[in-house]
Amino acid sequence: MTQRQAAVPLRTAAAAFVLGAFCVLGFAPFDRYFAAHVAVWPAPTLALAGLFLLWRKASTARQAMLLGLAWGAGCFLFGVSWVYVSLSEFGGMAPPLAAASTLLFCLYLALFPALAGGLFLRWRNGTARDVLLFAGLWALTEWLRGTLLTGFPWLAVGYSQSPPSPLAGWASVLGVYGVGFVAALIAGLLGEMRATGWRKPGAWAAIVLLLGFGGLLRLMDWTQPTGSPVTVSLLQGNVPQSLKWDPKRLPLSVETYLRLARAHPATLTVLPETALPLYFNEVPREVLRGLTRHGDALIGVAVGTTRGGYANGAVMLTPELTASAYTKRHLVPFGEYPPPGFAWFFRFARIPMSDFTAGAARQEALSFNGQRIAPNICYEDLFGEELLDALPAATLLVNLSNTAWFGDSLAQPQHLQIAQLRAIETGRVMLRATNTGMTAMVNPDGIVAAALPPFTTAALVVQAQGRTGLTPYARWGNLLALLIAVGACLTALRRKIFPKSS
Repeated sequence: MTQRQAAVPLRTAAAAFVLGAFCVLGFAPFDRYFAAHVAVWPAPTLALAGLFLLWRKASTARQAMLLGLAWGAGCFLFGVSWVYVSLSEFGGMAPPLAAASTLLFCLYLALFPALAGGLFLRWRNGTARDVLLFAGLWALTEWLRGTLLTGFPWLAVGYSQSPPSPLAGWASVLGVYGVGFVAALIAGLLGEMRATGWRKPGAWAAIVLLLGFGGLLRLMDWTQPTGSPVTVSLLQGNVPQSLKWDPKRLPLSVETYLRLARAHPATLTVLPETALPLYFNEVPREVLRGLTRHGDALIGVAVGTTRGGYANGAVMLTPELTASAYTKRHLVPFGEYPPPGFAWFFRFARIPMSDFTAGAARQEALSFNGQRIAPNICYEDLFGEELLDALPAATLLVNLSNTAWFGDSLAQPQHLQIAQLRAIETGRVMLRATNTGMTAMVNPDGIVAAALPPFTTAALVVQAQGRTGLTPYARWGNLLALLIAVGACLTALRRKIFPKSS
């Protein structure tokens, strides 16, 4: 193979990069920008169809890997650009170093589409079964990206298929990676027809069935109401990240949350992640009494551990000041703990409370007014299978986040869209209390019932209905989606694996 044959023409690589960037238009907040005029949820499927065509034309696995890398670079540099904001503006890292770190991180994420491309070219057989191979490899590499090195599943294609996409219904059965598989399968079918001719009744029937069955699944009610609805006040303090850890600002931060709690009474008051920049045992009792004046409070605050460290916690507090706590299990590398060998990173970034201790793998749901609450903190809700540990006991899900780290970027609406898929997967209401946005209530069908405008100091008072029961995804987790993805790959490879029987 000559060097010329291994290279990818610049125009083709640029096309792959643009397709990756185009994929991001299917995610929030672009669904809100254009929803009144055009549906944007097909954008990722069309971007994947374009990638399928590019891989189909590639002559070597190396070319396909480079095209996957270019596609991934376009997707992640456009869609995860807020990492630079976090590192530079709020982490104190020098802009050139923050830019280089963001670029390297996005290129790391792009390795997974590159892996899918290399395997696709190595294993494809030039038949319509390549569509199955494409969808299976895409789902498996997305799952790998969400698992390897603690995982980062942000911008998994399935998240773009939140309501009103008919594919959202698949989340209750297959989860976000299964939704991504279905989207990639439709993309492969479209790409195959674009290459070989549009007169393919079987392919069109398959697309209609996938969309239609997803729409029917959206109508399914897998879980049932339990107990009476509870009034919840979700507080959004809107404390700037640059001032949050300033000791001189502490009294103003505390007063902000006390004022919001007094003005918006509820059976449960929820404060966002590390809303009180203190250890829980340092919070004055008069502050705790103020927050629980009208009922229980769920407070985001650091808590000490029996081993002498501290954890990122959510403390449930009664008016009698009886406390129970959840401590964050899935910590953010670099943001909440230094990975082995990366202590040097913190010489360039100034991140307060960056050495948390992880909570126990399994923790009891917190009891409240006849309901059982399963808290999750910050980006823990990216890992849908981990949230299932609290089911079926938990009747409500509550996310506490401090998204001030990401400024006015794509991160906030993207995070809310992730919560929509978690609500569908679990068949539970997802409540979100955030520092700067997006504070919201998401119904079990993935519809955002109410939300506060970002970067406002306000409270969202909602009636939340607890639910019991299990969706198919809650029973099986990612197992069913992974089995289907592996089965699709094996079906496509049947002639290679069993050449005599074919």
